[in-house]
Amino acid sequence: MNKGIHDVLQQIKLFFILYLILLAACLVVKFLFSRPDIFFAVNSRHSDWADSIEPYLTDLGNGWTIIIISCIVALFNYRVAFLLATTYGVTSIVAQVIKHLVNAPRPKLFFNKQLSHIHFVKGVYIDTIGSFPSGHTVTAFSTALVVTYLCKNKYWGAPLLIVAILVGFSRMYLSEHFFEDVVGGSVIGVIISVIWLTWIDNKKFLHTPVWNRGLLKQH
Repeated sequence: MNKGIHDVLQQIKLFFILYLILLAACLVVKFLFSRPDIFFAVNSRHSDWADSIEPYLTDLGNGWTIIIISCIVALFNYRVAFLLATTYGVTSIVAQVIKHLVNAPRPKLFFNKQLSHIHFVKGVYIDTIGSFPSGHTVTAFSTALVVTYLCKNKYWGAPLLIVAILVGFSRMYLSEHFFEDVVGGSVIGVIISVIWLTWIDNKKFLHTPVWNRGLLKQH
């Protein structure tokens, strides 16, 4: 195997192009509006229906979700499970290091004198520090990218990107993160995943017959 970053990007071409368009749009929004403007624009638009569904959407970016999915996938294909799990691990470590170095306040602490004007979803625990980047968003975009990379039908990249976007939006809707945290998380998830896949999927052992079967296909 001798894959380079260009080869990985070719495998996720549709996903990556759509993501770049999304990122450009996000940068325009950030240029035109302030952090409070964006936060309250999202926070002021809520409903009982959204309050009930957003906590479940946000769980799609939870690390335990990816671990459970990886364990299930290992029943059928070790390589796919390994790439999912290790990419999650690497991107999460990078995100946590940055999170602790930046140590930025989350909306609840940032707007501590305006809490009466903020909509919080009942039953959702709200952190106060470690805002940048959004770890759930890192995981969502990273996982969407890896699944796109592994899918034979690359058109799955579009719906997978939409799911990642919904997870990122849920972090803002739940008042857990700012717009910048979510956008930054997506960038970290995409860049680190591409670099990791370029390196790890070049390893010969991952392309041996043993690694391309699972626990249910031992022979």
